[in-house]
Amino acid sequence: MTNQPGGESDVPVEPPAEDAAGKLERIIAGQLRHYRTAQGLSAAELAARTGLSKAMISKIESASTSCSLTTLQRLADGLKIPVTALFRGADTDRDATFTKNGQGSLTVRSGTQHGHEYRVLGTLKGRTDAIEPTLVTLTDASDVFPLFQHPGTEFIYMLAGRMVYGHGAYEYTMEAGDSLLLDGEGPHGPLELLDLPIRFLAIAAP
Repeated sequence: MTNQPGGESDVPVEPPAEDAAGKLERIIAGQLRHYRTAQGLSAAELAARTGLSKAMISKIESASTSCSLTTLQRLADGLKIPVTALFRGADTDRDATFTKNGQGSLTVRSGTQHGHEYRVLGTLKGRTDAIEPTLVTLTDASDVFPLFQHPGTEFIYMLAGRMVYGHGAYEYTMEAGDSLLLDGEGPHGPLELLDLPIRFLAIAAP
């Protein structure tokens, strides 16, 4: 091992890991403050409900002290919530997908060659129960109207244009602001394009 000037080792030193206890205290502090304010309670009122002092409530909410199990149970009882609610978010990171305007992955589906664009707005990895939001844009008054069938349900919200949308034996004339919730097992898709361009949000759920 060699030393740098001043006697310091040249072996890199790992930065200290985040204090797990401190992280847990901050989570409890945030959850306690959230539930207290959501119920319109002051720190003094919560203190009266729980038998704790107002100073203790303030210390917990500032993450400057650790809570015993007894204290956590008192807080949960005073707020009428399960104890586990005070730890929410402490177990693991959760997956999320953020998509900027105009972005999202393009997918090729039946009708893509005829002016039909399907832009998937987000997916969650490894989740079989996640919804699939897709922004659909129709710009070509083609006679090709693909029909879809899939397990689960689908929600359609019109953003622009007008169209006749079919589901099974039924037809719906849709324009901006209209919505349709349907069973995905029934054949569904645009039947007639009345006012182009047409844009709608389609959200499929398992």
